[in-house]
Amino acid sequence: MSKSVKAAVFGTGSWGTAFGTVLADAGCEVTLWARRPELVDAVNSTRTNPDYLPGVELPRNLRATADAAEAARDADFTVLAVPSQTLRANLADWTPLLAPDTVLVSLMKGVELGTTMRMSEVIDDVAKVGPGRIAVVTGPNLAKEIASRMPAAAVVACTDEAVAQRLQAACHTPYFRPYTNTDVVGCELGGAVKNVIGLAVGIADGMGLGDNAKGSLITRGLAETTRLGLAMGADPLTFAGLAGLGDLVATCSSPLSRNHTFGTNLGKGMTLQETIAVTRQTAEGVKSCESVLDLARRHGVDMPITETVVGIVHEGKPPVVALKELMSRSAKPERR
Repeated sequence: MSKSVKAAVFGTGSWGTAFGTVLADAGCEVTLWARRPELVDAVNSTRTNPDYLPGVELPRNLRATADAAEAARDADFTVLAVPSQTLRANLADWTPLLAPDTVLVSLMKGVELGTTMRMSEVIDDVAKVGPGRIAVVTGPNLAKEIASRMPAAAVVACTDEAVAQRLQAACHTPYFRPYTNTDVVGCELGGAVKNVIGLAVGIADGMGLGDNAKGSLITRGLAETTRLGLAMGADPLTFAGLAGLGDLVATCSSPLSRNHTFGTNLGKGMTLQETIAVTRQTAEGVKSCESVLDLARRHGVDMPITETVVGIVHEGKPPVVALKELMSRSAKPERR
C-alpha cells in the first residue's frame, strides 16, 4: 500500500483481535477498542490477548485503547466486532465519534431480533452512512486459526466494488486471501444461517447420530439458506462460495466453532442454561435462530431445520422428539 492505512477495531473478542492482527500484518496501523482497561494494558504490555487468544503474539503496529474516540479518530476502516444483538446500542454511542469518510466493516454474523435486519442494515439504520460505505467480511474464518497465521480465505462484500477492493488490499496477507463480492445480502445470510445449521449439526453429533446425518444436515441446511437468499434477492452462486458452503463446512466440522460446540452440549443432554454457563463466548445462532425463522416466515420460505433448532433451543423440545418430527416430514423432490 502506498500510504499507511488506519483501522479501528471495536471489540476485542477472538475474531475482532484476529482480524485486527490480519490488518496489522497487511501493513495497517490498527487500534483495538476494549471496554476493560485491564485488557487494554495486557494487549499493550504483553502483545497478547490473554482472555480470548492466549499465546498468540500480536503485531507491533497493533495497539489497544479504552477510549472509543481515540480508536475511531482518522480511521479509514472502522471494524465492528461485537455480538450482533448489541450492535445497535453500541453503534449509537460510537457514531458521533466516527471519522467522516470511514468505511464501516461488519464482522458479525447474525440477524437482529425484532427487526430481522441484517447487520449491514442495522449499521445503515444507526450510522446513516449509506450501503456504499458499509462492508462485510465473512467466510470460513475460525479466529484461532487465523490468529495463528494458518491459511484462510474470506469474502469482502460491499455494494460498491471499489470500496470492497480497498478493503481487500488492506487485509490481504500471505496467509489471509480475501475475495470481493457485491452480493451483500447473500454474504450476510450465509454467515447468519450457517450458525443455526452449526447448532443443528452439533446437536446431531452430541446425540451420536453419525456422519450421514451430518452430511444431510449440512446439505439441506445449505438448501434452506439458498431458498431464503433467493427470496431476498441474493445471487444463488454466493451460497456455493466461501460465504455459503465454505463457512458452513468450517462451522459444522470444527471443534473451534462456538455454535457447533454449543449444539453438541445440547445434544449430549445439557439444558440450555447449563450450556450457556459453560460457553465463554457468544454463540450467535442461539439468538439468531429466532430472527432467521422470523425472516423466513416473512418471506414465505420453509426452513424446517431452523424451525427444529428454535424448538430445541427456545421451546424446550427434547432433541429426540425434534428429530422424529423432522424425519417424519412428508417426502418431496430434492430441489424444493
